[in-house]
Amino acid sequence: MAENLKRLVSNEALRTLQEKLDSWLKEYNTNTCDQNLNHCLELIEQVAKVQGQLFGILTTAAQEGGRNDGVETIKSRLLPWLEASFTAASMGKPVDSKVPSLQNTFDRERRKDPSPRDRDMQQLDSNLNSTRSQLNQVQDDLAETEKNLEETKNRSAISLLAAEEEINQLKKQLKTLQAQEDARHRNTDQRSSENRRSEPRSSEERRCEQWSSLKRNADQRDTEVTSDYKKQLRNLKEEIAVLSAEKSALQGRSSRSRSPSPAPRSRSCSRSRSASPSTAVKVRSPSPNRSKLSNVARKAALLSRFSDSYSQARLDAQCLLRRCIDKAETVQRIIYIATVEAFHVAKMAFRHFKIRVRKSLTPSYVGSNDFENAVSDYVICHLDLYDSQSSVNDVIRAMNVNPKISFPPVVDFCLLSDFIQEICCIAFAMQALEPPLDIAYGADGEVFNDCKYRRSYDSDFTAPLVLYHVWPALMENDCVIMKGEAVTRRGAFWNSVRSLSRCRSRSLSPICPRSQIGLSTMSRSRSPSPIRCGLPRF
Repeated sequence: MAENLKRLVSNEALRTLQEKLDSWLKEYNTNTCDQNLNHCLELIEQVAKVQGQLFGILTTAAQEGGRNDGVETIKSRLLPWLEASFTAASMGKPVDSKVPSLQNTFDRERRKDPSPRDRDMQQLDSNLNSTRSQLNQVQDDLAETEKNLEETKNRSAISLLAAEEEINQLKKQLKTLQAQEDARHRNTDQRSSENRRSEPRSSEERRCEQWSSLKRNADQRDTEVTSDYKKQLRNLKEEIAVLSAEKSALQGRSSRSRSPSPAPRSRSCSRSRSASPSTAVKVRSPSPNRSKLSNVARKAALLSRFSDSYSQARLDAQCLLRRCIDKAETVQRIIYIATVEAFHVAKMAFRHFKIRVRKSLTPSYVGSNDFENAVSDYVICHLDLYDSQSSVNDVIRAMNVNPKISFPPVVDFCLLSDFIQEICCIAFAMQALEPPLDIAYGADGEVFNDCKYRRSYDSDFTAPLVLYHVWPALMENDCVIMKGEAVTRRGAFWNSVRSLSRCRSRSLSPICPRSQIGLSTMSRSRSPSPIRCGLPRF
């Protein structure tokens, strides 16, 4: 059929037909009757040739369609038009303009009874458009994830370089101090030898005793200074190892995100970071640059741990809860409330811990200007004294009286002890930063904020209100450090009002009497001290 169509186009019969019609129109009045008839017959012959070729193409196309394809088209368009045209020609009448054309007949039949094939095509078009929109959304999310990974990798590289430079400076200072001590020892030896020669025997013995005592004191000071610098050097090496592990993990994560088939996430890096929270702590020196670098390094390590808690520990906690609870919304609400309560309890524990440190250090720093620096140094150096298990118990008690998740009690929240303990340790260490980090306040039914949260995959992307939160956003003063996650639905405000009314009605249930509620809230308000042993006195 394609060859016949090409041949018809190459002949340019229709173009010459139009040219002949134009010339005939110009010469019609000057021609005789025979000439006009001859022109008309030539045009009829040429039109007949074109019709013959078109009917040949029609036959070929119908044969290519098989036995059943094209039958409806021929019945609905060709046969009515041929019937009307031949009837008018046999009666000697011109074709009436009221006779429907092929296109009008086809459009009428199509509007009257659309074929199943057209319905399938419309369905396929709608599916294709929805798939394209989903693909665009996934591409946008992928680009945003790659951008976040690049920013985190750059921050880790900067922290690593700063720590290495600080180690080099400490080594230079240690060498300088050792050289000064050696020179002082040589001068002391020379003076003592000269005094031995000039003074009598008794004075020599007295001088020897004084010199030995001075030497012992100097040696003791040298050992203390050397041990202090060695301790700082060891802490910096541990911090460099943690930052190197974070950098390698981020590089592997970015390479897996760019590959077409990502491998499962490794948990070794997160375990190495969360196994010893004291690795992110180091002793502050009076130098402001050193304290600033220490704060940046600890902040990077805590942000990495918080991100790992969202991506791995949260999913492990969901798997534990799904064994007891079938509804995914309830599981996500429980984990979010546990995270919020853990931050609240950790902040209260940090406040009590800092008050106790102030009381212990006040006698030693009376009238000193470095009191606040000493308190901060002690808190940063002794973060391992935090009693995380007591905070876990407080969080579980608070969750047991929370009306959104505790009525009726369908699961024992002790299943989440490991998850709550990790969040409490992270929140407690975040309070020691300058400035401290905290989570954003979130309420059901609030207006969705694109700067603080990202929508979950099962959300209604056109809904303006938040049905419930999945993960809180991390804030530094009023700036968002890490986005949280929320679920948006139509009518979220009325759902939140309904759930609140249900919670108020259930609070009078005999399952949980008022006496127990009062005891729980009282125990929650009095957070136990994080220090089990006595603080040393300076």
